[in-house]
Amino acid sequence: MRFNEKELVSLSRQPSVISAELGMRGPKKGDVVKRRMVKLVVNFLFYFRTDEDEPVGALLLEQCRVEKEDGPTFSITFMDEAERKYVFECDSEEQCREWMDAIVKASYEFMRKNLIFYRTEIHRLTGKDPLEQYGISDETRFQVSNGLKLESRDTSSL
Repeated sequence: MRFNEKELVSLSRQPSVISAELGMRGPKKGDVVKRRMVKLVVNFLFYFRTDEDEPVGALLLEQCRVEKEDGPTFSITFMDEAERKYVFECDSEEQCREWMDAIVKASYEFMRKNLIFYRTEIHRLTGKDPLEQYGISDETRFQVSNGLKLESRDTSSL
């Protein structure tokens, strides 16, 4: 993925959904748990050294799996690189659940599924496509049919 480092640093300074100092172990063999300030902004998980303002790194939370580990610990693995596993140690089970929930809800995939679900439900209840009033229906790839099934439009000819 290509990115602009300055824009990424600027994004890391935006208000976060959740942030805390957590134990973090990277995906390399021999990596040890280090205390990092971890911050979730949109669908990026930024991590910082506890005494610095610029992130050490960032994880784009797309096509990843969040799993509960032993104790107040969770891990993030990426579907295309299952061996690339990041482990995060929280202070409590409750904090661990909060982080896992926030990370799952941060992905574009989750938001897209919710949009489709609620759009279909509104269409079912009202008979109207809620996005029509914004002129989005013709441009959007997924359309709600009268049978409440999602139809993928062929956009290759557009």
